[in-house]
Amino acid sequence: MSNKAKLYVDVHVLQTVPPSCVNRDDTGSPKTAVYGGVTRARVSSQAWKRAMRLMFRELFSEEQVGLRTKRATELVAAQLKELGQEKDGEKQAIKALEAAGIKVNKAAQTDALLFLSQGQARELARLMVEGESDKQRYKDALKDFPSVDMALFGRMVASDPSLNYDAAAQVAHSISTHEVQNEYDYFTAVDDCAPEENMGAGHLGTVEFHSATLYRYATVNVWELVRYLNGETPAAVEGFLKAFLLSMPTGKQNTFANRTVPDLAYVTLRRDQPVNLAGAFERPVRANGEGYVSDSIKAMDRYAQRIYQSFTTAPEQAFCVGTAEEAALLAPMVGMQDMLDAVRETISDYCQEGEA
Repeated sequence: MSNKAKLYVDVHVLQTVPPSCVNRDDTGSPKTAVYGGVTRARVSSQAWKRAMRLMFRELFSEEQVGLRTKRATELVAAQLKELGQEKDGEKQAIKALEAAGIKVNKAAQTDALLFLSQGQARELARLMVEGESDKQRYKDALKDFPSVDMALFGRMVASDPSLNYDAAAQVAHSISTHEVQNEYDYFTAVDDCAPEENMGAGHLGTVEFHSATLYRYATVNVWELVRYLNGETPAAVEGFLKAFLLSMPTGKQNTFANRTVPDLAYVTLRRDQPVNLAGAFERPVRANGEGYVSDSIKAMDRYAQRIYQSFTTAPEQAFCVGTAEEAALLAPMVGMQDMLDAVRETISDYCQEGEA
């Protein structure tokens, strides 16, 4: 893989979210950011990656999805049980993890969250059952057998950087294409069992919210992903794209029922470098009584064409998925599954390319 040409999959999304509070700060307010001199709605990349990882459980098998937990000993102990080693399972699991260089405290938990795949837990258990004494073998077990989400989003082990995975995917913080102002919903709750002469509110409160047309961006370094997943790469990228398009952080979801799908997904395959198109919205879009989606698409198209002419080349392949008529300005319109099939086919061919 060292001589194979680079390949990046960029996905740009414009998505309108109605009144909502999908991602809160430490005060409970919807997150914001100042960009282009005005306040924008913001959803952190961490929040959306968490939503994607939860959807991965529906898109991939249990074997392909990792778990981020302090209870790694329980995962290894479960694998020991599967291998017939039920006696002192917890002690054996602790011994295996410590042999790999992972510290376990008195509560039989790791000091920090550990991102562990089922394959890695199984390999640690197998080495323990076989009586392996070479600590390097245990360390190697935590380097091999990565899950799909581990390869995509990376892993950091502060106590032993040699166990880190560099993320093959990057996800940007989503921002609104326009200026926003947070609003407050004043609400009351009535005590159903209160006597008739005391029918006042049993609770008073407020919840802060806003609505926005978000620009969302992510990119996958396919060359990097092949290093980790080999033949699983096409399916991994397909799952990543589907989860990025259809997932939604769950903050205040029961209060606002804000689940939407993108108005536009612009997916490109590039050989030179990833290109974030957020600069299209440095000058905030104005609604002018006609909403934000149409003018946001036009702004992104104008900016993309200027970027392609000035700094980079146009994408090798590009697809648009969505409902807005203006989307066809950027690339041919296709259905989501047609786009996913085309991207998967291109990546399958890429994985089979000979060394340059």
